[in-house]
Amino acid sequence: MNSIDPRALFSLSYGVYILSTEFEGKKNGQIINALIQVTSDPICIAACLHKDNYTTELVEKSRRFSVSVLEESVPLKFIGIFGFHCGRDFDKFNACSYITGSTGLPVVTDFTLASVEAKVLSVIDVYTHKLFIAQVEAAKALKEGKPLLYADYHSIKKGKSPEKAPSSIFNVLK
Repeated sequence: MNSIDPRALFSLSYGVYILSTEFEGKKNGQIINALIQVTSDPICIAACLHKDNYTTELVEKSRRFSVSVLEESVPLKFIGIFGFHCGRDFDKFNACSYITGSTGLPVVTDFTLASVEAKVLSVIDVYTHKLFIAQVEAAKALKEGKPLLYADYHSIKKGKSPEKAPSSIFNVLK
């Protein structure tokens, strides 16, 4: 690890999103920053989640998830609902506004610029995390605005990463 300077990794660009799912009436979601579009025909995305997270468990069972793209003005307190509470003990959807998307998935609408709904095609084990490759089934722009970048979450909002986040290594830079 001595040859890895976390500042170099911090220069990679990420957004901040809420990834949600539902399985057998149980809704849950979490903050993620590891999300990319990987193909355009068909449109596929990849999302990375920690193996121990409740959302990961539900996505594996449901094989579907939604993504809410957060706007730059989202309050840190709101991010905390989905970033620092466990859905096994706390109903995050009672603390926000959401709709049921066209595929039946919950989509958080508070502070959200756009939503994407996807079905999981494959899951790749990556040490402490699982990488979900999914095909987009629906996408909708909800309002105009600037998306929250992960670097701004740290530099402007002074937010930290949860211990299980892929980017928790950046907390040492605070």
